[in-house]
Formats: sequence, structure tokens, C-alpha cells
Amino acid sequence: MTKNFKGIAASNGVAIAKAYLLVDPDLSFEKTTVTNVAAEQARVDDALKASSNDVKLIKAKATESLGAAEAEVFEAHLMVLADPEMSGAIKQKIEDDKVNAEQAVKEVTDMYISMFDAMTDNEYMQERAVDIRDVTKRILSHLLNISLPNPALIDEEVILVSKDLTPSDTAQLDRQFVKGILTDLGGRTAHASIMARTLEIPAVVGSEKATVEVSSGDLVIVDGLTGDVIVNPDADTLATYQKKAADYFAQRAEWAKLKDEKSVSADGKEFIVGANIGAPKDMQAVLDNGSEGVGLYRTEFLYMESDHLPTEDEQFEAYKAVVEQMGDKPVTVRTMDIGGDKHLDYWKLPEEENPFLGYRAIRISLDQTDIFRTQLRALIRASAFGNLWIMFPMIATLSEFRAARKIYLEEREKLEKAGVATGEVKLGIMIEIPAAAILADKFAKEVDFFSIGTNDLIAYTMAADRGNDRVAYLYQPYNPSILRLINTVISAAHKEGKFVAMCGEMAGDPVAVPLLVGMGLDEFSMSAPSVLQTRSLMKKLNTADMKVLAEKALDVETNDEVIELVKKATK
Repeated sequence: MTKNFKGIAASNGVAIAKAYLLVDPDLSFEKTTVTNVAAEQARVDDALKASSNDVKLIKAKATESLGAAEAEVFEAHLMVLADPEMSGAIKQKIEDDKVNAEQAVKEVTDMYISMFDAMTDNEYMQERAVDIRDVTKRILSHLLNISLPNPALIDEEVILVSKDLTPSDTAQLDRQFVKGILTDLGGRTAHASIMARTLEIPAVVGSEKATVEVSSGDLVIVDGLTGDVIVNPDADTLATYQKKAADYFAQRAEWAKLKDEKSVSADGKEFIVGANIGAPKDMQAVLDNGSEGVGLYRTEFLYMESDHLPTEDEQFEAYKAVVEQMGDKPVTVRTMDIGGDKHLDYWKLPEEENPFLGYRAIRISLDQTDIFRTQLRALIRASAFGNLWIMFPMIATLSEFRAARKIYLEEREKLEKAGVATGEVKLGIMIEIPAAAILADKFAKEVDFFSIGTNDLIAYTMAADRGNDRVAYLYQPYNPSILRLINTVISAAHKEGKFVAMCGEMAGDPVAVPLLVGMGLDEFSMSAPSVLQTRSLMKKLNTADMKVLAEKALDVETNDEVIELVKKATK
């Protein structure tokens, strides 16, 4: 039976494929008494062997897609599976208590997990508890003959259906097979959505019921342009969407012709249209789409995709690889933005009731300066190889910027005294806290540039969690309150002769671009696949007309009124 429902359009394109549910299965079981102990012990051996084979395959896939260092986490899983002490204890439990293999595995692994969890003064041993939990799930799945979903093992074209996707889940997706993404939770600015756009995978998020309405093997249409989802479509609907997918593909081919052209308005004003990246591996899309710079290098992914705090040399190589490829084009690197919804298994941050308003980004950097200094040294060294700009995130006060700049200058002086080659570096801040936007005139006297991070700026202004689909209606990028803050920042920067960029998703939004052109934004940075579409749109806009449009938009009352104004002005 055909089903239709909607979610939030999160990544452009139309995908049609069978559903693959990335949902943890029910691994519950009944405790039973057994008489054939040897047979039950043999089941344990078989499950351990099958689990080990699974992990070896996953490790090989992860090594290929993420690199050897990131795949090393699976070596710990293999060690647990091969541990004779644990397997011996499970078999002894079966023999002593005459319980089924599932119960023996559960009791023994629970004991180990409790023991390691209690070692609060030993981070390494606490991490082993996480490994044992993962391994236990896999062993039980084999004992119960239930398949565990794993995106790294997908080997056919699918629509990935999940309650939610973590950034690490999304990072493991193979574009050859994962044709679309559909989730229950999330919003357009959630990190999984951003990564889906980077990977050019059509996505619909925040549908609230995808995992309930869709079963594995269902044929699913995901329309990342409108947010529509169709499950088991009839022949006519299928044909309609196949044509829509083909039309979008043809449109992208037209945009591709603009790869080597400048980003210029209809009346000849030039802008910079850049791309956002998370790692050097994202650079191919940046180059393929003719980006005129990297407007946001999210360095936290270097930390998230590692099993340790990246060393100075590891970071230097990652930054150097990007600035070298961009040549004289600017690369804006955001210093580590850990916290909020971005966690590290190997670095435990304090538990907080509201981490988005807590200990994150520059607040961590200024508190744990050894980590901050390591990153800054790597960046300063990389500046010798290209046009590098450094941006501090989550700045709320002038004293925070001054403290960060002081540390930067100290590290730069040390390197120069040691004879290390360096290049010119511009220092700026990310405007994502309303307090900084309101004081932009004061900040503009001290910084080299601003970059407006609209994802968090909107969330903090509207007091709405950007990843919570229940308040997704408050994600209103065109609300006059947001537009007035943005206009304030641009005006303050230009009054001091300073450069102002935007690196939030709003920068590539077809409704927002005409308004931002009218306000005089200097640089638009977005997911790489959106660069050419934005360049195409800019060629149709007259800056004088857009200035009038922006002034009108600043004077209306609602988000919807602004949308109507833009539609009338650009039709």
C-alpha cells in the first residue's frame, strides 16, 4: 500500500531505492535451562567467530573510507572477542548454572561492563566498557539469528532510514550505495543534514515517523527538494519522480558549466562563493564545484574522527593539505568547536543540562589552553603554504576575542623566533551569538573579518534547538529579527572597512541569497554542491534592486512575508 508523509527537506535531489533500516533490533530473550552444555558452549564459539568476521570486514571498510587510524577502534573489539578469559567465563557460566548461551553472555559481559564503568579514575578502562557493550550486542545478534544493521556493510543501492544519524554514521556512508537518507528526527541545520549535503545525498529529516511507516525492502522515494516521502509508489507516481530526478540531474549539468566563471551579479558586482568542509577529503567536491575559497573548515572533525587528541603535526598536515590545494584563495579555519552535540569518546567533558549554552568551542579553548595552543601552532605553520584565515567560534565578548588573539600572538612569536616559516594570517570571529551581533560595531574595530554562523545565530535568537523537529517551525532564517541582526553585522563591518562572510546554511539558501546580495555580504560559503546553483542565481540579480528588496524585508513583520517579497522580486 502506498504511503505519503512529509519531513524537512535537508539535502537537494530526488532518490528512489529500497529502504535499509538502520535501527537497533530487539535483542531480548528468555532465560532457559539447558541440558546439553557442550552444544550451548559450541553456540558461543560460533557466535564469537561470526562476530569476529563481522568486525574484520567492518574494519577493512572503515580503513578504506576513513583511514587506518580511525579504523583502529575496531581492533579493540577484536581483542575483546578473542579474550580467552571472557569466553572461558561465559562457558563456565553455562556449565555451572545450566543457562542458555544468551543468558551466560549477558551476565558475564554485564559484570565486565560494571567493573570497567566503576574505574572512574581510569579513562582507558572506562572506554573498554563501551567496547564490550558493542561487542555484546553483536554476539547476541548471532546467537539470536538477528542481523545488526551497519552502514559500512551496505552493498546495494538503498535509502537509509533511521531514527537519527550521528555525524560519524554519516561519515561512513558510501555514496555509491546510499542514494538517500530519511530520518525521524533532526532539522535542516543538524550536522547529519550538513554532511548529507556535503556528500550530495538527497535527504529528508524530522519526518517523525519514518521508522514506523517504512519497512526494510520497501521502495521509497525521498524528495530532498520538497520534503515529500512516498513509500511503495504506484507506477504513475514512480514515473513522475523518475522524471523529476532526471530533470534535477540535467539542471546540475547546466550549473556545472559555471565552474570556472566568477560569481558576479547581473550588474557586474563580484562576490566570493566558497565551500564549507570538515576534512581534507572534502576538497575534491570543493574543486569540482569551482569554489572561490573555503569559507569554513570545521576542524572539530579532525578530533571526532580520531581516537586521540590530534597532535600538532597531524593537524599541520591536515591544514596544509587544504591551503595548498586552494592556492591564493582564502581558507577560513574555525578553531575547535567541540561541545554541544559534538562529543569525543576519548575526552570526557562535564555533563551539562544544556550543553549548547555551556562549555563548548572557544570556552573550552580558553580554559584548556594547551590544546588550543597546539592547534594554533599547527595553523600558523600551515599559513606559510597558502592564504589562511583563523576564526574563533562562539565569541560572546570582546575579552574572549582579545584573550584568544593574545594566545595566538604568543605562539606566533615563539615559532618565528625558532625560525619556522609563517605566512600572513587574518584573525576573525564567528558571529553566532546575538550579543556579539549587537556589539558588532565594537568588534569590527579589532577583528580582521566576521563570518556569520546563521545556524546557531538563528537557534540562539529564536531560543529553539536547531536539531529538535518539534520546534523546527522556529527555524526562521528570514524572520525580520534575524535579518536585522545580519544587516547590523554587515553594516558595522563595512563601516570599518572589514570583510564579512556567512558560513551558515543560509548562505546557500535561494530565498536568502537575494536578500544577502542586497545587504552587501562579501562572501557566501555553503556545502560545496550548492556553490554552482548559487553562482547561477547571482547572475540574475541586480544589486540595486536587491538593496531595495532587503530594505523592504527589514521592515515587515514575519518570516512568511519576507518569503513572499522575495518570490515577487525574483520571479
